[in-house]
Amino acid sequence: MLHKPNKIWNPSLWASWKPFGIGEQYPNNYWEGVRAVWENRDRLSYAWDILNHGVCDGCSLGTTGMKDWTLDGFHLCNVRMRLLRLNTMSAFDPQQLADVSLLQQKRSSQLREMGRVPYPMRRDKGDKGFRRISWDEALDCISERIKASNPERLGFYVTSRGTVNETYYAVQKAVRSMGSNNVDNAARICHSPSTGALKTTIGAAATTCSYKDWIGTDLLVFFGSNVANNQPVTVKYLHWAKKAGTRIVCVNTYREPGMERYWVPSIPESAIFGTKFAEDFFLVNLNGDQAFLNGVIKHLIANNWIDSNFIKNYTTNYSQLQAELERQTWEDLEQISGATREEMYAFAEMVGKAEKAVFVWSMGITQHECGEDNVRAIINLALMKGFVGREGCGLMPIRGHSGVQGGAEMGCYSTVFPGGRKINAENAELISKYWGFNVSPKTGLITSEMIAAAAENKLDVLFSIGGNFLEVMPDPDSVETALKNIPLRVHMDIVCSNQMLLEPTETVIILPATTRYEVPGGVTETSTERRVIFSPEIPGPRVGEARPEWEVLMELARRVHPELSDKLHFETTAEMRQEIAQVIPQYAGIQHLKEQGDQFQYGGSHLCFGWKFPTPNGKAHFSVLSPSFDELPAGYFFVATRRGKQFNSMVQERKDAITGALREAVLINPIDAEKLNLKDGDKVLLKNDWGEYQGRVYIAPMKPRNIQVHWPEGNILLDKNKRSSEGVPDYNALVCLEKIG
Repeated sequence: MLHKPNKIWNPSLWASWKPFGIGEQYPNNYWEGVRAVWENRDRLSYAWDILNHGVCDGCSLGTTGMKDWTLDGFHLCNVRMRLLRLNTMSAFDPQQLADVSLLQQKRSSQLREMGRVPYPMRRDKGDKGFRRISWDEALDCISERIKASNPERLGFYVTSRGTVNETYYAVQKAVRSMGSNNVDNAARICHSPSTGALKTTIGAAATTCSYKDWIGTDLLVFFGSNVANNQPVTVKYLHWAKKAGTRIVCVNTYREPGMERYWVPSIPESAIFGTKFAEDFFLVNLNGDQAFLNGVIKHLIANNWIDSNFIKNYTTNYSQLQAELERQTWEDLEQISGATREEMYAFAEMVGKAEKAVFVWSMGITQHECGEDNVRAIINLALMKGFVGREGCGLMPIRGHSGVQGGAEMGCYSTVFPGGRKINAENAELISKYWGFNVSPKTGLITSEMIAAAAENKLDVLFSIGGNFLEVMPDPDSVETALKNIPLRVHMDIVCSNQMLLEPTETVIILPATTRYEVPGGVTETSTERRVIFSPEIPGPRVGEARPEWEVLMELARRVHPELSDKLHFETTAEMRQEIAQVIPQYAGIQHLKEQGDQFQYGGSHLCFGWKFPTPNGKAHFSVLSPSFDELPAGYFFVATRRGKQFNSMVQERKDAITGALREAVLINPIDAEKLNLKDGDKVLLKNDWGEYQGRVYIAPMKPRNIQVHWPEGNILLDKNKRSSEGVPDYNALVCLEKIG
């Protein structure tokens, strides 16, 4: 049994004795509520219905209405309130796009504020801007271009922002009916290393536990993850975890203020006095996680703080890992990790004494060239104590977007079919039988490969549902050049973005999409904890001629292959869910979701329950890892990109309410700043072979020789060719730092 929270107020857990954290730096969530009311004042009733009945389109926590599945009570966060306006705003006047030169200097936030995309629009080479067209003209143009092209020269991309399972499923089925597997989604550039590493080690490619396991477990560790910023509703769980005696620990290059303390607005004790979360921070170098964890495991073995029975009976490759660790010296592990042997011991002692633990990680672990091995290092640590497949234990790659978990599971992925099946001849034949038409057995282009193909004039059509490659991909200048090479670009979205405004090689088409709350029949999303949740249609105002993405892609596929029309048609989303349940075994049950509150958690509360691992030999696999080190030349720093007050690439404020840092901040350790004679606010230049970035010094509790800048502004410093084996770009670099003036 997990420890139960003690609901008596406890001053030892308070962040400050000052009521409501007066003078402290943290988000004013009450002001966010006032702001949301004012911003949505023209459609306040509709906004309320969305909040009260819809499933959140923010992070993948999966709140339905203003309740979730972990705790009773009111649940609403500032991320959801900031996104609310995207669902309630009215349409912009199409004449605003008649001359794009007037818009090209606008920031993305200003383009969003114009309003919703109301109608299909077209711009041809030589045109100053876009003109309104009919849906028939738009789909005829796209389908004719697809038919005139080769399937290998097509590219389809789906963002994760608010995207639902039905869209993912229909899009990938439509694309595959056209003979191509070049369909990818935003999971490729965030948690694809997690999926790959989990699949090859424990056989389960998703979070193994539930959020309930956070509250009352012995140890809750966050690796490269800042949930206070990216999944703020979870701070309520952290509060109750602390009240239940859970020890919270962070391993990161920066002592994140929001993970140290927070004022949870919906809990009176925390709203007044705040809550201290992480008791311990272990600061490591960029790419130092593997070395740090290898050192921790060496201590666990040396002190016999391991579960020998579990290792012997339920795992393989332990002896190979042990032999490799014996070869690795403490001096090397200290140099690579940036942590001392004593710090590794301290963390190992916490793990060793814990009977139960949950390990959570995010982009700080995955968005590296070695992202898969970073995840495997965390899995190795969990396997030392059998921290998987039982209550209060688990491996959790926490998702930052409401739609991303279902993307690959629906098959909207260039490297897997629905259900996570590998793309090969055998599975292509199986899927072909399900659908009644031939499916290609050839692996498709991943996201970065689509951009590379465009750069080489090897892509004829790019159909992007949401997303903005100019902001999310490394080396934005090269991305812009590549996009301008594509003869036909199609952008389907609810708002305008700057990638839509790039000059057409031949033609650019904009298509208006509905939000998830406008889709007839309702839709579903899959949360971080594998909970498949029904989100009903919310009656209210509708925008122009906006249509659901799934419906448009199905119609497009029928125009490309009219002979398959009967196989490429769904009357309703409910009919589609019937097929999903048949094609994707773990989603059996989705066909029964019809009303608000309907949900199920595929795989149950714990995957690998009872230490039954769905691997070929039925056992979990340790990974033998040999971390490498990039020597830092004099004057150089490791630089990582971080999020501020934003949702994905959607920057919402110039100042981050949690850290106090402005968008141009270069977070740097005070020791490094002193050596370089730098003080807060000084202008500095970061440069390497890929680009230059000007910012201002922001002295922060960073690991020495490590700095951080905001993403996507820092993307100009990144090598577009550097990515992990699963295809996630490396959003980190080495830079030289110089003072300006």
